[in-house]
Amino acid sequence: MISGKVISIDGQAIEFATVLLKGTSYSSSTNQKGIYHISAPAGEYTAIFSSVGFQKYETKIKISAHQRSKMNVKLQPATQLAEVIVVANPLNKIKNSAFNATAINTRDLVNTTKTLSEALNKAPGMKIRESGGVGSDMAVTMDGFSGKHVKIFIDGVPQEGVGSSFSLNNIPVNFAERIEIYRGAVPVGFGADAIGGVINIVTPRRHRKWFIDASYSYGSFNTHKSYINFGQTLKNGFKYEINAFQNYSDNDYHINAAVEDFETGAINRNNILRLKRFNDTYHNEAAIAKVGFVNKSWTDRFMIGFTYSRMYKEVQTGVRQDIVYGQKHRHGYTLMPSLEYVKHNLITPGLDLSLSANFNRNNTTQVDTASVKYNWKGETSPLNSPGEQSYQYSSAINNNWSAAATVNYRMGEKHTFTLNDVFNTFNRSNENLLTSPPSKDGSSKVTTKNIIGISYRYMPVSKFNFSAFVKHYHQYVSGPIATSSAQDAFETESRTVNNIGYGAAGTWFMPLGFQLKASYEKAFRLPTIEEMFGDEDLEMGDSSLKPESSHNFNINLSYNTQFGNNAIYAEAGLIYRDTRDYIQRNIMALSGGKSAATYINYGKVLTKGMSFSLRYSFSKWMTLGGNLTYMDVRDNMPTAQGSTVSNVAYKERMPNMPYLFADSDISFYWHGLGRKNNSLTFTYDNQFTHKFCYYVDNIGSKTDDYDVPDQFAHNLTLTYAIGNGRYNISFECRNLTDARLYDNFSLQKAGRAFYGKVRVYFGN
Repeated sequence: MISGKVISIDGQAIEFATVLLKGTSYSSSTNQKGIYHISAPAGEYTAIFSSVGFQKYETKIKISAHQRSKMNVKLQPATQLAEVIVVANPLNKIKNSAFNATAINTRDLVNTTKTLSEALNKAPGMKIRESGGVGSDMAVTMDGFSGKHVKIFIDGVPQEGVGSSFSLNNIPVNFAERIEIYRGAVPVGFGADAIGGVINIVTPRRHRKWFIDASYSYGSFNTHKSYINFGQTLKNGFKYEINAFQNYSDNDYHINAAVEDFETGAINRNNILRLKRFNDTYHNEAAIAKVGFVNKSWTDRFMIGFTYSRMYKEVQTGVRQDIVYGQKHRHGYTLMPSLEYVKHNLITPGLDLSLSANFNRNNTTQVDTASVKYNWKGETSPLNSPGEQSYQYSSAINNNWSAAATVNYRMGEKHTFTLNDVFNTFNRSNENLLTSPPSKDGSSKVTTKNIIGISYRYMPVSKFNFSAFVKHYHQYVSGPIATSSAQDAFETESRTVNNIGYGAAGTWFMPLGFQLKASYEKAFRLPTIEEMFGDEDLEMGDSSLKPESSHNFNINLSYNTQFGNNAIYAEAGLIYRDTRDYIQRNIMALSGGKSAATYINYGKVLTKGMSFSLRYSFSKWMTLGGNLTYMDVRDNMPTAQGSTVSNVAYKERMPNMPYLFADSDISFYWHGLGRKNNSLTFTYDNQFTHKFCYYVDNIGSKTDDYDVPDQFAHNLTLTYAIGNGRYNISFECRNLTDARLYDNFSLQKAGRAFYGKVRVYFGN
């Protein structure tokens, strides 16, 4: 027998690496700790070590009779292609899994001002939609599913209910080591009720003796962003780490809008003016501290953490750009203690346990007490009663408990069993601060979720593995139900739902560098907190919403090859989703010409789509690539909701849903500029979105008033790294051509903007 460990150059164990004795059928795959074992007849062999994202390594070995030989191997990273996206060094576990998963390595983005949401835009099938500038509301679109259909995790911990001060479009890309994206069927280890997929933000796990990473950026619209991360891992296993960041922006960019004439009350849409936003200042601050132990006999990782974040946000518009606010704003904070425990080979070899728990207290205060209304020129007109949207000075106090346990048991090299249980409970109470003393709502808004999953993975050889799973979904909801059409009378109701989901996924590493992945899942998505209870401001909830259910199919074919200094990665995917009780976000008219968003179960929606990705690199000098996504999301209800009347939108596209979008980028690297360890990087990237209608397509497409037009944004980035990245300076130009960009209804995003950033890194 020969055995050993396969690691990367930074000492990380490489899971699923293949070890093959050349010219024979004797092979092995490394386990979670990078360890392999091969039993073969005595003799001399050539051993081949390989893994996705690494250079292949060959060496002569000798196996002696009745003896165990040992050989540890350190694999070098592959060419620049592997460093950019999808198949980076620590990501071979994602690539080799049966699930349709890709990952983004953030290493090449840490010198930019990008947030985690902007990094996600570079993945196939992904579209990030924002309602404005820094700190604006954000929704993730994945394979035609958007917003709440896609679940967000950080290190496997669900982020539902954490508050807007700690969302993906506020967190700098430096915070993450990589971003994992699961499309379609999702491993039971996440315990997720996701139809669209899962995004998992993975923070650095390296055990560095000491380090400090700090950056500051400044740019257009008086935008300031800063970040610092430092920590240590001592020889006795004690570890601590501190993360802190802040964002500030006036968001006073120009938009093109019609202006209300207060004398007539009319809005002349034929007279579009270029005007500045004036009530959109945003800032947030966050600090995350973790302390604990690693690599001890009783734990591989035990960390206690605490997160504090706060935000202040002025509200410039409602759900449509016609609506203008001049004094409306909100502020809030989040407190979140957390606990994490991981132990491999607990009690017996092959038995792994991971536990996580956190409590999140989020307090958001809404302030809308102005006695005047505004138009886009900043002019004012008296209101008959105070409140630009709805007179309020109120505080929503959210308490969210979450706990998860995952047990993995590996039986030999071929069989793995996983049991996962995720429990979450949420309650919200509201205080009216206009009264003295503050008055509380008569009933709280409460929900409890518990998702249990069991899976089995079969891996007979390193080139094939298959997983099957079953999930049980449970949810309890108690909250107010409107008893009048004016939404001014309510009564408390409670209900419980239980559902069973199931699915299977498999992958096959085919000859000539091809890999095939396929999955099916009968999935359920339980209504979220915002969909059931709203946000106590512009979003109206409905606690009677039913869970969505969907039959999801995914097929993905990828190709990865290297020849000389050239590397190519290509990927194509097909999806099919048949969804029932689809939860749709609609715009609801209120009195006084105001609007709010509401949620309904829409019945049936059919999604068919495809995505393509291609990336090429030449040595360490150049990378080029792009993605193209087409998603056909159609109304599949023959009759109107709740009646026998024909549905005029039957077979039409679902409204406000981008269906054709693409992006591409090219980077050039000049190594040794100035000094041996210095480098200059120039990157051009773009995003294209085909026009789409935010109303029913066969009605709204007859007029441009309901169309979001074609959009094509161009960006430039120049980065100079000194001393192997110890000191870094970068300059960016976003939206180079000053194009008009929109994501949600008529809400316009920022035009051309410039940013500069400095970053330093010390340590090991």
